[in-house]
Amino acid sequence: MENYTEVVDVNPTLFRAVAVSRELNLTAIASQFGIERPFSWEDTLVLSEKHLEGILPQPTGKGVFAFSFGTLVFVNCADTDISDVISYLKRLDRNLSDFSSVEYADDYRLTVSGEELSVTYDELIVPETKDYYRELVAVALAKSTAMERVEDEIGKLFDDVEQFITQLKKGKLSISDERLARLSGRILSYRYSSISYIMILEKPDVVWRIQEAQELYSDLERLFELPDRYEKISHKTQTLLDMTQVFADLYHAKRGTRLEVAVIMLIAFEIILSLVERFWPL
Repeated sequence: MENYTEVVDVNPTLFRAVAVSRELNLTAIASQFGIERPFSWEDTLVLSEKHLEGILPQPTGKGVFAFSFGTLVFVNCADTDISDVISYLKRLDRNLSDFSSVEYADDYRLTVSGEELSVTYDELIVPETKDYYRELVAVALAKSTAMERVEDEIGKLFDDVEQFITQLKKGKLSISDERLARLSGRILSYRYSSISYIMILEKPDVVWRIQEAQELYSDLERLFELPDRYEKISHKTQTLLDMTQVFADLYHAKRGTRLEVAVIMLIAFEIILSLVERFWPL
């Protein structure tokens, strides 16, 4: 991760995470800001105030953390700043082309007060400024917001599946091959995005180097319930896959039964036809 100390300290520091897509091409975005290196899934792209010059009218004290799983964390940015940055990034990464308005967002703040370190529901209070504080808050907040999007989309999938469960309760199932394939594809997509994209169990590199950073990030993980939510997402996704497999088995069994009936009818027709030809020849 790039050094974030270039940004002027603002107290309190305000964070706003926005889920803008399922993934971001950090390498393509970074190259437009003169950062020429490949970015992997676990990397974070940091845009400091110098990168935001020309995009924001007043970039001092502001910054953006960009994550490969489709979340941007804005630091000390007003709503107009957020709109301006997203509009600019849309021209750099087509993954943002479908973004039209903010649906999934979360806020947090970092306050330097001279008191003991304290992690609360909406604020991290620290006695002094350290470089990695912003990074840890941004990572945890970004993952929490991305998970909110995945949780909502999986909830919608359960609603779609529920109608087929209702049909089964009535002893019937009406679903086409195409619809079943689309449903399975959506479930697999969310499973991939929740496990591979968010990489919720991955921790920032700094926690492996600094004991205090590890303890603080663990506190933030518990605050946002990241491990628990991750497990629930994985469980729900597996449940959806199991249900889809049941639908597929029932559907194919139903088709197989129809085929067997058709074969029996054809055999019966041939027998009747042979009897007709034998006893009532033309």
